[in-house]
Amino acid sequence: MLRIGLTFVFMFFLFLNGLWAKAVSLIIFAVAALSDFLDGMIAHRQNMVTDFGRLMDPIADKILVLAAFAAFVQLQLIDAWMFMIIVSREILITSLRLFALNKGKVLSATRTGKHKTVSQMVVIFTILGFVVLKEAMLTYFTWDPDWEKFFRQGIYFLMLFTVGLTLYSGLSYLWANRKIIALI
Repeated sequence: MLRIGLTFVFMFFLFLNGLWAKAVSLIIFAVAALSDFLDGMIAHRQNMVTDFGRLMDPIADKILVLAAFAAFVQLQLIDAWMFMIIVSREILITSLRLFALNKGKVLSATRTGKHKTVSQMVVIFTILGFVVLKEAMLTYFTWDPDWEKFFRQGIYFLMLFTVGLTLYSGLSYLWANRKIIALI
């Protein structure tokens, strides 16, 4: 639940003007992402895994990640079609996993899904770093339009990789679980 709450705070600061607001949004996103890691580690170590946690953890993760990508579309840092592929994959696979869980079947995360998640987080932190850097340069120095072009091209290629990995992980997940999916 903390992650969901932090998502709204992250978004609030991201859309405020000024360097301090952009830096706070990056810090809040980092805390939210770290809370996911710590939550899972503590829950498994203390044997505190609950049905509520199994249900809400992936939902909270998706809310955080998809909110960041939606904000980047709004800020015109990524293309809307990229966001649509990511959100479609996340909704499809998460819905499928929750439906299977409701039927008593567990569809575990795959290695490609974990790579996809790491890729998405790297891209989000990279974009947030770009936003903070640009705001710092505009505040204290000057911002060269060539830098903007360089960073935007970098973001675009990172997003192409992430979108490709997102598609691949979704399709491979469906293929790997095709027999279980057919029984549901």
